Amino acid sequence: MIAAPNINDPAFLENPFPFYEMGRALSPLVLHERGLAMVFGYEDCVRILKDWETWSSRFPPPPDAENPPEPMMLNSDPPRHTRLRGLVSQAFTPRMVEQLEPRIREITRELLAPALEAGRCDLVATLAYPLPVIVIAEILGIPPEDRERFKVWSDEAVASLGSGLQGGGRQLRQEIFEEMREYFTAMVEERRERPRNDLISGLVQAEEAGERLTFADLLQMLVLLLVAGNETTTNLISNAMLEFIAHPDELAKFEAEPGLIPSAIEEVLRLNSPVQATVRRPTRDVEVGGRRIPANMPTVVWLAAANRDPAQFPDPLRFDVTRTPNRHLAFGMGIHFCLGAPLARLEAKVAYEELLARATGFERTTEGPLPRVPTFIMRGVLELPIAFRVK
Repeated sequence: MIAAPNINDPAFLENPFPFYEMGRALSPLVLHERGLAMVFGYEDCVRILKDWETWSSRFPPPPDAENPPEPMMLNSDPPRHTRLRGLVSQAFTPRMVEQLEPRIREITRELLAPALEAGRCDLVATLAYPLPVIVIAEILGIPPEDRERFKVWSDEAVASLGSGLQGGGRQLRQEIFEEMREYFTAMVEERRERPRNDLISGLVQAEEAGERLTFADLLQMLVLLLVAGNETTTNLISNAMLEFIAHPDELAKFEAEPGLIPSAIEEVLRLNSPVQATVRRPTRDVEVGGRRIPANMPTVVWLAAANRDPAQFPDPLRFDVTRTPNRHLAFGMGIHFCLGAPLARLEAKVAYEELLARATGFERTTEGPLPRVPTFIMRGVLELPIAFRVK
């Protein structure tokens, strides 16, 4: 048995990978003293993610909670999850996302223009953060002048992820939640009066159709889309640059052959997963890898550890932009497979097609650890100063 680290500790967030290696050899870990279990192996993670009846995404509210809200889509099971996902799924089908490519390319070029003049930038502030925020804001129908408020809200919401485990993190501050609720309430009322061709108008129409969506559901959905619609892609774009700088020989392959960029993005998703983990609750006592996990014990499903499992991925610690097959779990699996996966992939692909067409010789301009997203659920950096040569 190994001593499990505090998964909210900054040192763990910087380098969780040795723990994943040890964890896979001992998986699952059932930490009765912490009231927590952890699963690391690829096959076990897949079984859990596919079996929503045994492994619920819904966690009961605290006993002292008064009138707790219904869970949002991410934390619900069928039939509620099926109903909520159906309401937004049409906006994120591969065909619908494909139609966004010209606009995504236009936004990317506008964002990169000042950096290309300077030959340096903070990649997060310049591209990785604003690109997905602008795209999801336009899908929802949010005006440009309100995007900065999105940044504050999104950072707060991400910092609260996993806050209930091991006493780490923090709950979403009430004043932030109230700000979001007031903002979206006003926007929903405006769309009722003057519908547009955007996702908020579509959700409002679904709410008005009756049983399918309550006003509370609608607000929760908008908050979820705000965070999920940008945070994963922000981390993917910045994690990709870190891997490309660390592996110049691999970078050279798809600089010479841009058709490899999608494959390179998949390898970043595997080796430096933007979402490191998800959490499930067993609805009954269940055996995993010969160990019993008691009913209702929160169980961390380490997607990032599964993505480095040598039983699934030959030479798993090697960054290989030509790896195939590459059946990573970076977007999950089963009924909660990331709805925005096609959009995240497209945004990252376009971002690097545009950047690599115009620049080369990427390097970091600072040394040492970078400030990180403050939750074990996500892996990303808050800033990434780089320099490069303009072609």
